[in-house]
Amino acid sequence: MTHWRHAEATDTGLVRQSNQDAVYVDDSLAIVADGMGGHAAGEVASEMTIEMLHAGFVENRTVEGLYNAINAANITVLNDARDNPNHFGMGTTVIALGLTVDDEGVTSPTLCHVGDSRAYQLRDGALRQLTDDHSVAEEWVRMGRLTPEEAAVHPRRHQLTRGVGVEEAIAVDVMSVHALAGDRLLLCSDGLSNELDSDTLARLSSAPFTLEEAVLQLVEAAKEAGGRDNITAVLLEFDEVSEASTPIKRTISSITPPDARATTPTTPKRRKRHRLTWRTPAALLLFAGVFVGAYFVVHWYAYSTYYLGNDAGTVAVFQGQPSGILWFKPIKVFDTNYHVSDLRSTDRIQLNQTIAEPTEAAALNYATYLCTQATSCGASTTTTTSTTTTTLKKG
Repeated sequence: MTHWRHAEATDTGLVRQSNQDAVYVDDSLAIVADGMGGHAAGEVASEMTIEMLHAGFVENRTVEGLYNAINAANITVLNDARDNPNHFGMGTTVIALGLTVDDEGVTSPTLCHVGDSRAYQLRDGALRQLTDDHSVAEEWVRMGRLTPEEAAVHPRRHQLTRGVGVEEAIAVDVMSVHALAGDRLLLCSDGLSNELDSDTLARLSSAPFTLEEAVLQLVEAAKEAGGRDNITAVLLEFDEVSEASTPIKRTISSITPPDARATTPTTPKRRKRHRLTWRTPAALLLFAGVFVGAYFVVHWYAYSTYYLGNDAGTVAVFQGQPSGILWFKPIKVFDTNYHVSDLRSTDRIQLNQTIAEPTEAAALNYATYLCTQATSCGASTTTTTSTTTTTLKKG
């Protein structure tokens, strides 16, 4: 049997106008979602995801049920964004810890994660990060292209490589949590982890502070450090913990594996050759093959990337090389709802020179990031805390 106690707090911070974080905690499920998107769209995405996860987990308290609920939330957020122009470009991170039941009837903690919200485990005052951020900067750290210190201030540290509501297919990191009685788990949005270092997180989250004291002082410390984003902290303490019968740690993707029959090579049929005339057709086929191959290679390269550009005063997403390759000219994929005149001057200059991105989703994420930076301004703050709530909360 596994049982935890919990406390949670969320705050707008000192810069954002609204709180797009959403949080839910009860005796068997804890969720933090950090919404993204212009205006109130991020708040819609995070709340929608919280509601879908809670409903799905209540119906099916297994690892598959938790994953399927995240996948269902992804499709719901995508469909809502298509149906409502005001929600264009919205999405959210999500990190969820559920007490799942396996085939042996064992109830144990399972963590599911998409985006850059984090989970930390605390034991005897020591802090260990359980999750890997799904962001451009952190991916580059894992590739060795950036140091952790460089990633902490890199302009793409907020650009996600995975998120709920970003693409049709979603990849979710799923892992069984090995914990002992007395361990604490901290789930938080990046508004907390970006402002406080690991030593501070460990000191403020650990005993002798109660769970209630800890979440409140974590939020206040993040505000004192700058409070540049919405701040959410959920702190759990295990009274007793069971191990999963078959622990899991892998990434589960919603992409359907290809049909094995479609990939099975077939034996080409042997053709009769005419002794006197085979050289001419062979030469023609070879020439045609080289020409067609070159055509498709150039076509692939010409349209293998995306970029943001200025389309008559609107931030637009284009596919292709900005200057074109031979007769393959760039294609405008779509105009966003963001106006160039609303951006910061430095971002306008960068946009007019084009901003290259590897995928359409990455281009859209960066456009949303530019607009979010341009519209940030001072705002009043609100903090909420609860220790026993079992109803859905607005972030």
